[in-house]
Amino acid sequence: MFGIYEERKKEVIWSKTYLMVIGIDASRAFLKRRTGIEEYSYQVIRHLRDTLPSDAQVVLYVRKKWRVGVPEIDFALPKNWVVRGLWAPRFWTQIALSIEMLWRAPDVLFVPAHTVPLIHPRRTVVTIHGLEYEFCPEGYSLWERIYMHYSIKFSCQAASTVICVSENTKRDVMKLYQVAEKKIAVISEGYNNKFQSPNDKNQIISKTQDTKIKPYLLFIGRLEERKNVVRMIEAFELLKEKYQIPHELILAGKPGYGYERICAKIQDSRFKNHIKEVGYVTEEEKWDLLKNADVFLFPTLYEGFGIPVLEAQSVGVPVVTSSTSSLPEVAGEGAILVDPTSVESIAEGVEALLSDPKLHSGIIEKATRNVGRYSWLSCAHKIADTLQ
Repeated sequence: MFGIYEERKKEVIWSKTYLMVIGIDASRAFLKRRTGIEEYSYQVIRHLRDTLPSDAQVVLYVRKKWRVGVPEIDFALPKNWVVRGLWAPRFWTQIALSIEMLWRAPDVLFVPAHTVPLIHPRRTVVTIHGLEYEFCPEGYSLWERIYMHYSIKFSCQAASTVICVSENTKRDVMKLYQVAEKKIAVISEGYNNKFQSPNDKNQIISKTQDTKIKPYLLFIGRLEERKNVVRMIEAFELLKEKYQIPHELILAGKPGYGYERICAKIQDSRFKNHIKEVGYVTEEEKWDLLKNADVFLFPTLYEGFGIPVLEAQSVGVPVVTSSTSSLPEVAGEGAILVDPTSVESIAEGVEALLSDPKLHSGIIEKATRNVGRYSWLSCAHKIADTLQ
């Protein structure tokens, strides 16, 4: 049942013959509100248009909603690309995509979001973004931990090639799931610099327009246990009490597992009037917030990669991030690394940037050099090489 492969060298679609058919699971790429893995799927597919060969048929498998149809794609597709909508009431990957693979499997299937269907071609490439649920179990429900453990372990074992987004993720996958090193390719993610522009302190979007009154520290990400938001709040309280900083703390992102504890922490804080939760922000709002922040906070407990670090670095905002998991690898020398389990360490990292102009400018200079190592186009080129 597993690994069923349709023996063929070409497929005829729309009366045109192609030498190779490349299938891509695009079920998470075209959501209206993308975060993390969804943004990765979107950006990789968008940039693969320029890197995959024109003599290959590319099929995007998308989630078809009942009475709604397929999602809207906001960029033009090459003539050799087609969209195939698949419907299932639940478990789309294991039902709808598996049936499609049984009926008309491509020569190679690319899964950007870590879950390989039970029925899949012999050549299947999957991206593993991180094993957060293994290292931060307190950030997930029991059902989430069980599902992700077995589905991602299966994906790693079933795929012909496993793409890991960092060397750290590669080490974790090899150690925990016994994946052979020879089948792993490390391909770093990129970052979207579409909204880069010179800082304009007078242009803050209406959702957060009060931030132009006071300087602020910023966190962008899902508000959940794994992101270490409670310790960020405690570090902010320490900065207020010990160093009397004039800043506010802005938390931007959707609620996640453990959000209730974060809300309670904010309400109990004596500085709650200086902590602003703005919810999910659009791309434009995100870049406005980033380029006007004094410090970007990202001391999370575990990251497979850490795109927000690169985004902050790209607009010249100094970063305080964790000395653990993939973050030192991604941030390079262009960030202050702290112990994410220590409130004092987080606070001291921020205070050092705010009080030492030489350190501040040095970190920004190193960060600018660091982001030059990453791009979505480079990421897509390397993925395209694995698919051919």
